[in-house]
Amino acid sequence: MREPGGGAGPVALVLAVLLVLGAGCTAGVTEAPGTTSPPAAAAPAPGTESGLADVVERLAPSVVTVRTDAGLGSGVVYRPDVVVTNAHVVGDARQVTVELADGSSSPGTVTATDVVTDLAVVRTERGGLPVPRYCTDLPRPGDTVLAIGSPLGFENTVTAGIVSGLNRQIPGSAGQTRALVDLIQVDAAISPGNSGGALLDATGCVIGINEAYIPPTAGAVSIGFAIPAATAVDVAEQLLADGTATHPFLGVSLGRLTPPIRQALGVQAEGGVLVLSVVPGGPAASAGVQPGDVVVGLAGREVGSLEDLLGALRDTEPGQQVPLAVVRDGERREVPVTIGSQSGPG
Repeated sequence: MREPGGGAGPVALVLAVLLVLGAGCTAGVTEAPGTTSPPAAAAPAPGTESGLADVVERLAPSVVTVRTDAGLGSGVVYRPDVVVTNAHVVGDARQVTVELADGSSSPGTVTATDVVTDLAVVRTERGGLPVPRYCTDLPRPGDTVLAIGSPLGFENTVTAGIVSGLNRQIPGSAGQTRALVDLIQVDAAISPGNSGGALLDATGCVIGINEAYIPPTAGAVSIGFAIPAATAVDVAEQLLADGTATHPFLGVSLGRLTPPIRQALGVQAEGGVLVLSVVPGGPAASAGVQPGDVVVGLAGREVGSLEDLLGALRDTEPGQQVPLAVVRDGERREVPVTIGSQSGPG
């Protein structure tokens, strides 16, 4: 029913989210330490044809093709000599070929992978690659997006669409993986070989790493998914530091608390994040959190939005006991929760 968005070869892994909140979010624009992004050109008019063409022209050199003996996928420059891609693109390979937008290629070594988030970092022999900006704020549904990658080997292919939804998981695949990624759903066309490529906003900022799609044979029309840039940046830094990535684990599926949802469900909280479901046996379940609760605080920090909660969770440590504040039936309650952990091999 599902196919990965990358790897034109025999790649079996399809990544999903259980929305157990593993990858935190830090606001703003991020640049890799010790690097400088190319000077930002004047922002084009969002959504205009000429503006989007300018974005593609400027960002295409930062998107690469990653080839293995098993097939190919895409990647995005993260540091002048480092590319971030999907773990399922590189598979078990440790040596890959990185093909660049100028037609040249460079040998690459897979430095580390993280099976939890399906991310990998590849160090290239060639340096001086152009580093794009990474925007770690979540986009909004309806925002214009561009996907750049190498579907079926067609390098630097561009597709356009909008953000269709946030905090998604691929239906039916939660049991296949321990992924902690709150995926961005888009309607920009994503095909085999796109995985690991860049999802850009209308200004050319990397807001995600393209991950997977649901094929038309499943009855889908333009349903694709990307890993948020906040997740990619956090995991890439950990993998480059020591070859592994550890993810604080809360064990809840969350939704934004919008005014219509508040009114429809009779939620008596002005801010916070709505708990949609709780992972049985997880940290939140053990603390007594229930579906319908509204999380309004974690670890002493007030939570008014999903980004607030992701940021607070990222600042915790697995095994640490912290206060979790929820609103239930109009009453604020504070309970202790022991942060869990999920990690994958490097």
